[in-house]
Amino acid sequence: MKAHLLSAIIFWSTASIYAGENWPAFRGNHQGHAPESTSVPLSWSAEENIRWKVPVAGKAWSSPIAVGDRCYVTTAVELDSEAKEISLRALALNLADGSTIWDTEIFRMPAGRIHKKNSHASPSPVYEDGRIYVHFGHQGTACLSAEDGKIDWTQNSLSYAPVHGNGSSPIIAGDKLIYSADGNKDPKLIALNKNDGTVAWEKARDVEVRRFFSFSTPLLIDVKGKPQVISACSGAVISYHPETGKEIWRCLYGEGYSVTPRPVFANGLIYASSGFDRAIAYAIRPDGKGDVTDTHVEWTYSKTVPRESSFIVVDDLFYMNDDKGIVTCLDAKTGELHYAERISPEGGYSGSPIYASGHLFFTNGESVTTVVKPGKTFNKAGENRLGEYGLSTFAVLEDGFLHRTESHLIRIGK
Repeated sequence: MKAHLLSAIIFWSTASIYAGENWPAFRGNHQGHAPESTSVPLSWSAEENIRWKVPVAGKAWSSPIAVGDRCYVTTAVELDSEAKEISLRALALNLADGSTIWDTEIFRMPAGRIHKKNSHASPSPVYEDGRIYVHFGHQGTACLSAEDGKIDWTQNSLSYAPVHGNGSSPIIAGDKLIYSADGNKDPKLIALNKNDGTVAWEKARDVEVRRFFSFSTPLLIDVKGKPQVISACSGAVISYHPETGKEIWRCLYGEGYSVTPRPVFANGLIYASSGFDRAIAYAIRPDGKGDVTDTHVEWTYSKTVPRESSFIVVDDLFYMNDDKGIVTCLDAKTGELHYAERISPEGGYSGSPIYASGHLFFTNGESVTTVVKPGKTFNKAGENRLGEYGLSTFAVLEDGFLHRTESHLIRIGK
């Protein structure tokens, strides 16, 4: 298939699922921005501006998604007192009251070991054209009917040895479902045929590093009319052609590993984090070929860079919140520092920031959300506390948010 034709297919496919007020994937439009028509509250608490709060069985740090009058979540339910066996599930809930519409078990298997901050259902689901695609890392992938939860296909033949469990969410690119498989050896990017789950291609990372494991979600972008899938992994951020998996370019960042932040694309630049041990933010021009490490890096920044949450860009300003609760604002084109301010003494930031109704929302693991007005000077517009532990990223609705905590799904709204 020619590149221009694939680009057109991707454009119309993604345009259809991002229309209206839907939030069909991790970070919505993949960049963390809500539609301009969104009107969300700036203040809430455990009692104020809560539309509903319902328990959800199991544990999951996947983000909820919302389409039409429904929202969808994944979860991992322990089936015995010693947590040795789990049921990996997907659920559809009514956005009006939080009631469950369907609840489908997809896989049942031994639990396996994970990091204490992780879950067995950390990748977020994706919606497209009446289908829900769910992914549980090395434990398997599936496609379900969004209407009734019936399983269309499953794929669990691509097991790999994880470190700390799963984390990377899948993305849709044309007729492919693409995800990262960065375990403790033989890391790769994998594409499935989204219609039947068969393997379309697998591409080895081919990066020389000591630690191979990472958890970053890929990003589909368009560069001069041609599609690219940007994937951050241990040691490098790499661009691939979504149809064939052919590598387009790569930018190396040394021994960076356990890369979790998802890349962001704005102002003609890719923004990526190098992960542990010392995270560095990279701004990279995506129009190169081959190794662009020495030719296409516009700027780097090495202070207060997150190792877990993703970046966000509003106009020509770049924002990030590090794991300990410092929000940093840079010039998105030059990397010049505007400010770095602590927003919460609690720290513990894993979920990624969201931009809605002209404000930025930063939420930590204790469900404390700090509201910041964008600008070159720090302007804190509010602080909201729910009093529940949770590491997920918000989903944005027309009039509020969905937030997954350790035991509940909560609809925030007036």
